[in-house]
Amino acid sequence: MKELDLSIVGKTAMAHTVVDETNTAKAIASGSVEVFATPMMIALMELAACECLAGELDPGQTSVGMEISVSHTAASPIGAKITAEATIEAVSGRKVEYSLKATDEFGEIGAGKHTRVLIDEEKFMQKAKAKALSN
Repeated sequence: MKELDLSIVGKTAMAHTVVDETNTAKAIASGSVEVFATPMMIALMELAACECLAGELDPGQTSVGMEISVSHTAASPIGAKITAEATIEAVSGRKVEYSLKATDEFGEIGAGKHTRVLIDEEKFMQKAKAKALSN
């Protein structure tokens, strides 16, 4: 499995969405209001983190989220444009650590830290499927 070059520390990537009726707290049952849902913000942050690794991995290699700690500090109404930004802070073996932030056109709406681990996708899926077979 390819190890990452430490020169990727500092690499940043972004992901974007617009708040609509499908990604509100009310729509995904994470709350009762029609504002951008916290789980959707986290998913967008993880997408940005994955984008930081685009072009850096070997075929068959991917990353999975291991840990995330975020705060969601401001509500974004339907129609708001959301940008998540991930920056690689450190690489240690198979672990990649990120700083995260999310904004709408009014300012910051969330921030946090995230860790992803590099895996061999085929081996990972074999282990996951074996769990289902053992029950």
